[in-house]
Amino acid sequence: MHGSRSLVEEFGCSLEGRNDVDVIVFPPALYLPLAVERLEGAQVGVQNVHLEKAGAYTGEVAAEMAAEMGARYALVGHSERRRLFSETDEIVAGKYEAAMRAGLVPILCVGETLEERREGRQAEVVLSQLDAVLHAGVQGSEVIAYEPVWAIGTGETATPSEAQAMHATIRAALGDADIRILYGGSVTAENAGALFAEDDIDGGLVGGASLEPASFNAITYAADQ
Repeated sequence: MHGSRSLVEEFGCSLEGRNDVDVIVFPPALYLPLAVERLEGAQVGVQNVHLEKAGAYTGEVAAEMAAEMGARYALVGHSERRRLFSETDEIVAGKYEAAMRAGLVPILCVGETLEERREGRQAEVVLSQLDAVLHAGVQGSEVIAYEPVWAIGTGETATPSEAQAMHATIRAALGDADIRILYGGSVTAENAGALFAEDDIDGGLVGGASLEPASFNAITYAADQ
């Protein structure tokens, strides 16, 4: 819940196209139409969708509504949705299915807390979150985002080797080399190049650095390189 109309317009002026990079911007839902209109060279997604197509769910946004307004992607299972809004694996699976039903590409977010990593359970936790979606009968995903909860908004970042290890674990578990796996956890212009150089890190799910168009642009440049 950051940003403003002027930030969307600033993004539209500064975002540069890249040869081999897909750029996706996830604005707050109110700015979705403006982002679709102004962000040339980028695709647009929504940060959240509801499980149902329609109904008496005041304040919620259906995946079909987002798609009608130009969204092409949807974040599902972001750590803040899990932690602050008590979204269970079951709810995440339902939202994943809702996004696919509407023709959106769901970006499934998975990740462990600091306590879980200290206990050595990071792989167990992440694979369990993946299984919750796959076991719900939802088949496949084009994009997974690994976001270690302990590295989100803290300034802490998994080292490239730590991130690579988890990305390799996810890819091996899914058995699909074509699935894109993004790293999300305090990605900056300074560390993006080292992270993206790893074999199984296909891009970034950028948080705080996306509030500065120049910084975000530098990250897309690192990905292109």
